[in-house]
Amino acid sequence: MRIATWNINGVKARLETVKTWLREHAPDVACLQEIKSVDEAFPAEAFEELGYNVEVHGQKSFNGVALLSKHPLSDVRRGLDGDAEDTQARYIEAVVEAPDAGGIIRVASIYLPNGNPVDTDKYPYKLAWMGRLKAHAETLLAYEEPLVLAGDYNVIPTADDVHDADAWEGDALFRAETHAAFREIVNLGLTDAFRAVDPRPHQYSFWDYQAGAWQKDNGIRIDHLLLSPQAADRLVTCEIERVVRGWEKPSDHTPVVAEFSI
Repeated sequence: MRIATWNINGVKARLETVKTWLREHAPDVACLQEIKSVDEAFPAEAFEELGYNVEVHGQKSFNGVALLSKHPLSDVRRGLDGDAEDTQARYIEAVVEAPDAGGIIRVASIYLPNGNPVDTDKYPYKLAWMGRLKAHAETLLAYEEPLVLAGDYNVIPTADDVHDADAWEGDALFRAETHAAFREIVNLGLTDAFRAVDPRPHQYSFWDYQAGAWQKDNGIRIDHLLLSPQAADRLVTCEIERVVRGWEKPSDHTPVVAEFSI
């Protein structure tokens, strides 16, 4: 089973790009972020024609996450507990039922808050959201089932995951508080799928549109698949599909794909 995560930066602007990639690579599950669409306007039929079941948690013009699956989806959950006033669409989760592939796997698509500027309420919101994610992940891990928490975490885990650490000092994606909150989530017993199979430094999943970042390979790695022990035991490989960043009308992110023996 192949599970992908991809911040597509607007489904309306990137629809043909996403469809082309899905046709070429046909992952079993695609976790999309920043779809920038309400549920009713999301082009579900375009993905259903490619053989996908579709679940969406959308928001007008901002945020929004979706799950596309070649297998049936059940137990769908939209949003995180812990803040009844939070209206931002950043989390969707479902059980992927794949008995023909040997069982089930629970998958979430996550668009963690950016947090910049750090001297505004956006940064406390980011840290609080990460705390809510940790609490929910702890609950899910108690199920002792294959679990993949995939998405745009807006977290650069280490200096090995950024082209120039000094340039990102003080940024919400690279602050000490962000690193500490991310470690608390990982230390619940989760495995970074990409790092589990590829220790090479300076492998990126995001390149800004500005200042020739793509051409200079000035990137960062912020798109992650965090795995429960039951999923990590089944991990075969994980790759960043960086070539997609060079396509016409690309997202500033590129897909990250993990393969499991499920």
